[in-house]
Amino acid sequence: MDHFHYHNRALHCEEVPVRALAETYGTPLFVYSKATLLHHLHQLQRAFAPVEPLICYSLKTNPNLSICRLMGEHGTGFDVTSGGELYRALAAGGKGAKIVFAGVGKTDAELRCGLESGVLMFNVESEAELHALMEVARSTGHRAAVALRVNPALPPKTHVKTDTSVKGTKFGLDMDSVVEVAQHVLGNPHVRVVGIHMHLGSPIISTQPYHEGIEKGVALIERLRHDGHRIEYINMGGGFGIHYRKQEAPPADAFASVIIPAVQRAGCRLILEPGRFIVGNAGILVSRVIYTKESGGKRFVIQDAAMNDLIRPTLYDAFHRIWPVEPAAGAPVPPQDYEAEIPGTSKVDVVGPVCESGDFLARERRLPPVQGDDLLATFSAGAYGMAMSSNYNSRLRAAAVLVDGNSHRLIRRRETYEDMVRTEVEIPSDV
Repeated sequence: MDHFHYHNRALHCEEVPVRALAETYGTPLFVYSKATLLHHLHQLQRAFAPVEPLICYSLKTNPNLSICRLMGEHGTGFDVTSGGELYRALAAGGKGAKIVFAGVGKTDAELRCGLESGVLMFNVESEAELHALMEVARSTGHRAAVALRVNPALPPKTHVKTDTSVKGTKFGLDMDSVVEVAQHVLGNPHVRVVGIHMHLGSPIISTQPYHEGIEKGVALIERLRHDGHRIEYINMGGGFGIHYRKQEAPPADAFASVIIPAVQRAGCRLILEPGRFIVGNAGILVSRVIYTKESGGKRFVIQDAAMNDLIRPTLYDAFHRIWPVEPAAGAPVPPQDYEAEIPGTSKVDVVGPVCESGDFLARERRLPPVQGDDLLATFSAGAYGMAMSSNYNSRLRAAAVLVDGNSHRLIRRRETYEDMVRTEVEIPSDV
């Protein structure tokens, strides 16, 4: 259940009118629902309970410290992909023993930081990285635990830019080379292979790739154990899809039904790295209409959220539901199908102020009449919204609030122009 609903024709987050949030904090504004965050986390925890998984919240989806701290308080570890994400995980109260360090290009400095922070394991993606980790561990007197990331070479499952387990991507080791790479460090005093890692991409709205991937993973574990490696963990990453359009994504139970039996056969501890599944539908992006116009036979709604706030539509051709916060009389609140012919609506492009033709949140989207100063809600914006935002066109990054029942608090203040230039160093005029 996502706790965004219309009451008396006005959108609410939990018990708080979204208009009140926009008036208090301004727009563009990311609004997160605590109840929705915890609902989706608890769905995963219940579905996979039979194998007592370590659920590591994936910081790359939304690294806000308040959200990370909330996840940790409710039992998660953390999946990090950089030194900066490791810093955030620790700052949010995370403990090294519940952190997995992923990423295809970890530097020696990042490897060292991970070792000194006592991370549970490194997800290693190449033979070169494995040897670099071995050397850093030797020089610092540590022994690193490693899960080898395996690319199972499955058929395409999602957008080409987010499909990580097809042949020819930069991620992981080919299935036929993993055993040989692992053999090179068998018995090494500074590196030990304790698991395999298999992240298939995102968002995936079918359980079949997980069934195919984990069956390959179990067979690989048997080979590694036969060679003398003590394999304790199988990490199936994240990637579980969410409802962007309507009700297209399977529930957590469906993914669990194909993953749990294989984990039990392998006799391993399961690690999951969900992010989008937890936070994606727990956030909306609220924007205010500036102008409307017609040009070249098209209608445009120009509002104050742009591609620098939510880049997914132009980067991934992503679909996000969009609807007025307070729809005009006669318009659905909201429609059942945002892609259908909706009475009382017309097709518009929802665009932002950035100086790019690619600056849009939706194209050819049916909306009821809107005018300047109306508020729009872009749904499913909790994942890869704020995390991928930028200062392009020297625009200020948005504020963010967390709603809990009938209360709300600022968890990221809106940037100022002074914030935007603070790290820049001017060349003295006499040089």
